[in-house]
Amino acid sequence: MTLRVLGVDPGLTRCGIGVVDIERNRRATMVAVGVVGTSADQTLDKRLLVIAEAIDEWLDRHEPDVVAVERVFSQLNVSTVMGVAQASGVVIAAAARRGIPVALHTPSEVKAAVTGSGTANKDAVTKLVTKILRLDAPPKPADAADALALALTHAWRAGNGMGASGGSSGAGSLTPAQKAWADAEAKARRAR
Repeated sequence: MTLRVLGVDPGLTRCGIGVVDIERNRRATMVAVGVVGTSADQTLDKRLLVIAEAIDEWLDRHEPDVVAVERVFSQLNVSTVMGVAQASGVVIAAAARRGIPVALHTPSEVKAAVTGSGTANKDAVTKLVTKILRLDAPPKPADAADALALALTHAWRAGNGMGASGGSSGAGSLTPAQKAWADAEAKARRAR
């Protein structure tokens, strides 16, 4: 059984989208990756429409089992947070219309899942996404790599039946990156 996850790194200017198939043995294969871009010269409604239409196309074409979206977190730039939140809402609504479950993951959870450290930089995430997915070249721009990292994070998270503690694999078979992710997830839950 394979789990297909569509990962989304939301943003108004660049919205990264990646689709990954994950087998029960945790082997992950990239299906597709891309970035939807909009111009700051466009009105907000037009920008969100471009993202909505692209997400609809990706959902219809790839038929994911689940959608993983980066959780909006507080930054100093409120307008950036608002744009990310608006793009996230478009993605979540598109999945909900199709009855596809949506999972939200924080940036530190994603970093921990892929690299083993919740404080890893974007270069480290991209390098490990490239290695995990056995790609010939790193996905570019970083938003594309982040979308793939989100998909991997969701597939490997504990309790989803595919990775860390799901199925027959038990907690003792966690990779170091998956253990770090589980620790980051537990810490994030305690902070809420």
